[in-house]
Amino acid sequence: MKKFILLILSLGIFSCGSTKKLDNSSIKLSYLDDFVLPQNLEVNGSLVGGLSGIDYHQGDYYLVCDQPSNPRIYKAKIPFTNRSIDTVIITEAIYLNKEEAFYKEHTPDLEGIRFDAESKSLILSSEGSIQNAKDPSVFNISTEGNFISTYEIPEYFKAFGEQKPRNNGVFEGIARSSDKTGYWVAMELPLEKDGPKPKIYPTNSPVRITKFNKQSMLPVSQFAYKLDRISKLPINWFAVNGVTEILEYAEDKFLVLERAYSAGYGSNGNTVRIYDVDASKASNTLEIENLKKADYQEAEKRLIFDFKSIKNFLNQEIIDNIEGMSFGPELPNGKKSLILVSDDNFSSFSKQITQFILLELEID
Repeated sequence: MKKFILLILSLGIFSCGSTKKLDNSSIKLSYLDDFVLPQNLEVNGSLVGGLSGIDYHQGDYYLVCDQPSNPRIYKAKIPFTNRSIDTVIITEAIYLNKEEAFYKEHTPDLEGIRFDAESKSLILSSEGSIQNAKDPSVFNISTEGNFISTYEIPEYFKAFGEQKPRNNGVFEGIARSSDKTGYWVAMELPLEKDGPKPKIYPTNSPVRITKFNKQSMLPVSQFAYKLDRISKLPINWFAVNGVTEILEYAEDKFLVLERAYSAGYGSNGNTVRIYDVDASKASNTLEIENLKKADYQEAEKRLIFDFKSIKNFLNQEIIDNIEGMSFGPELPNGKKSLILVSDDNFSSFSKQITQFILLELEID
């Protein structure tokens, strides 16, 4: 296992358009290690793959699988040896009961997961299936997989919403709020009327990041975050860039994971970056129906980690489709750990892997 430590200092490149730079960031991320799960690994009769979200709570990791035909959560142990990943042990598969009325109305295309310590339940985000008129959703289940309740979402996120959400582009990342009153949920792509999908040239492509209150189960605030452009000209027809995960590390301060993919590059098609984001001066866009026609202040962002910097240090020298990100346990030196996981799409597009990447997080 490689034990190189690569310190990635704050970077100020790859921004585009009118996105404002965040000048007072004091975050540093360092690469420590990665671990690749064996292909064709099965647990409780299901193939382990499609891991699109990860969360950590008191020694256990929860991993969400985005296979709508068989929605499930995996429980895992990921012990560290000093500053490296010793192994990844999948200990349990938790299945959702698709016969529940809620899942018949809301296709469970699961993307994000957080453990709620207060209720000891799991909070999930789902993209639904816009093309099949199934709304996206934010809901919670028990740790046994039983449906508990759902959050109310604004009309413009619904499948028949006037703003026209994009299929496979709605609720993706989810973060606990730093004040512990609720959860932030990020879209992957803009609503159609808010702006275009990112292109190879700069575009104004804002996604909405919405805070939901745990007690009322209602949305209470929202800000707009501008996506970067596509970084590689696709050789084939397909390219995408969107938000895949978020974490709030202080009030209105976030780590935002953007993942771009350009077809035609095989295992080199992904561009993955982490941004430090300040939403303290951003407008509350919750009541704005159409961002394209509105005057608002978006969140400020700054690139702090580009995964291409560590490609040669990775076990298979592949930056895969990284979609999940979680704060992990404290490291031996007292600093925070950050652990990420890739969604291998069950290798439906090309050869892909399920990789776990361990970073050291330092916040001054």
